[in-house]
Amino acid sequence: MKFAFLIMGEYLPGDRAEIADGNARIVGVRSVEDACAEAERLQKSGVECIELCGAFGKEGAEKVIAATGGKIPVGYVVHLPGQDGLYKEIFGE
Repeated sequence: MKFAFLIMGEYLPGDRAEIADGNARIVGVRSVEDACAEAERLQKSGVECIELCGAFGKEGAEKVIAATGGKIPVGYVVHLPGQDGLYKEIFGE
């Protein structure tokens, strides 16, 4: 299975890495809109599953799902509520 993990932040176009002969990829994007475009490209290249970092939230994940036509699974990372304080320290409000 080909899998991709999209992370959102101050990344440059082309910020990406691959392992397992390209079957597992990590891609940096700057916005949900960039992620939607990237998700479409990844899907066309044969990626079968996309996971998103927590910065996307539910709404961002829904936009990426729409960009793929809902034809591949798209999930997003969340953390346990007990970790809220630590996340706020690192990422802010």
